[in-house]
Amino acid sequence: MADRKTADTLRPKGYCPRVLDARLEKLLGSFGCVEITGPKWCGKTWTGLAHSRSVDRLDDPAALSAAKMDASLVLEGKSPHLIDEWQVVPEIWDAVRRRVDEKGNRKGLFVLTGSSKPKSDEIHHSGTGRIARLQMRSMSLFETGDSNGSVSLAGIFDGDFNPRRRKTETADIARWCCRGGWPSILDIEDNFAMETPREYIKSVLDVGASSLSRSPAVTHKLMTALSLNLTQPVTYKVLARDMALGDEDALPSIPTIEAYLDLLKNLFLIEDLTGWEPPLISKLRVRTKPKRFFVDPSLPAALLGATPITLLRDMQTLGKLFESLCIRDLRVYLSVLPGIGNQINYYLDDKGLEIDAVIQLGDGRWGAFEIKLSDAKIDEAAGCLNRFVDKITANKAARVKAPEFLAVLIGKGDIAYRRRDGVFVIPIATLAP
Repeated sequence: MADRKTADTLRPKGYCPRVLDARLEKLLGSFGCVEITGPKWCGKTWTGLAHSRSVDRLDDPAALSAAKMDASLVLEGKSPHLIDEWQVVPEIWDAVRRRVDEKGNRKGLFVLTGSSKPKSDEIHHSGTGRIARLQMRSMSLFETGDSNGSVSLAGIFDGDFNPRRRKTETADIARWCCRGGWPSILDIEDNFAMETPREYIKSVLDVGASSLSRSPAVTHKLMTALSLNLTQPVTYKVLARDMALGDEDALPSIPTIEAYLDLLKNLFLIEDLTGWEPPLISKLRVRTKPKRFFVDPSLPAALLGATPITLLRDMQTLGKLFESLCIRDLRVYLSVLPGIGNQINYYLDDKGLEIDAVIQLGDGRWGAFEIKLSDAKIDEAAGCLNRFVDKITANKAARVKAPEFLAVLIGKGDIAYRRRDGVFVIPIATLAP
């Protein structure tokens, strides 16, 4: 593996490092193949190239034709060999698994990238022990350079924290939410950058939905309904109502909504944020309907027709988009922390006590975040966090561990610090893995 690490790769000129680069390198040292999944345009191909020495792209008609004739024809090349958009020919998965076996389970042979999930019946072997998986999302603020990275998520779990400064204005938040974290827009002006999420949605409707035999019109209605209910654990009934736009005859059925939600998940466009259930609280008292977040806040912003200027006159919508941005960044950072079973959830009980994000590591340690657009509501958020902990740790028999930290994640603000009650105040523009 030392030779592979020092050999030339296909790293594109201008490649912007991603937080999962180190994780990908580690997995290539441990498995024969690593699959990188995620939405289109999030940077999977460039990251794959940055760690590979040869490539077959299945958007190349010649490579696609060869793969359809015999999947093994696109397995040749210097290792790691990248196969981009492998899911177009699902037989490649089993071919890669067999090749890893034939090579005596050698490490770092292949990188696969995929922007949609193939049907489960098209894959005959799970790839366990041969193929590791990484999920990629759009770029976090730390990756785009908008966060100075002075506060580490891993660090606050370990008790390592020092006050840091990073001044952020509300206008910055509105701009970040509308631009999004797409690698292709890093160095271009806002008015051009904001065309990307709009074109992305058109591509999803014209290509993604159609290629999977779904109606672009129904897909658009569902995406719009999800945007209208952003950050809420919305029911199918509410989604149906918002999709029908008041026309009772146009109400979609529950199976239809489920099918189209699956479509958006299969394209890695939405992710569920499920409810956290500490041992103390009965499932009857905890609302566990999922919240459905887009992979990037610029998508619901575009669907709602929002711009930075209009958002500055609509703090409620901006607050929801900011929460979406924070959940994206927390997911990106959590994905590279050590441990098996790391997860992020929200908490909402029958008394209306809600916590925006509860992060639990595989070793059982956990922490909680309230998310606020500005530092004006820090006292309210800190009070909510403290009531939450008092409630779930009150029953000693339940043995709910105390959290490693409580924090208010803010947009507009000047400094990351720790309050007298122990609650951290952390501007999102200071956070990093």
